[in-house]
Amino acid sequence: MTQAVFLCEAHALVDSSLAVPFEVRFLGKNHAAFAVRYQGRVHAYLNRCSHVPMEMDYQPNQFFDLSGQWLMCATHGATYAPQTGQCLLGPCRGGLEKIELSEADGLVHWHTSDKFQLPI
Repeated sequence: MTQAVFLCEAHALVDSSLAVPFEVRFLGKNHAAFAVRYQGRVHAYLNRCSHVPMEMDYQPNQFFDLSGQWLMCATHGATYAPQTGQCLLGPCRGGLEKIELSEADGLVHWHTSDKFQLPI
């Protein structure tokens, strides 16, 4: 059964700006995750590059490149589409692990799933 988990107030996510970090349980371990807003819609991913499983942000909560159009791994430069997590450029194997979000009444929630559970 899925569960909606409060993440943040909607105004905390600004288009192509800083992410809101959170934690999830993925494959039996707690991992960092992040949520961003891009072109008015909210998106969330596991904070783990598909090239090498390490966190992607180069400054705390900074995932967008300088253009504000792409999510970028600071270590090797893999570039991902903010809407889908699909790798577009650079060294990567597949895409980012997407976490389901919903936004209503000024609040953003992430949703548990078979892959993502509440951290322990």
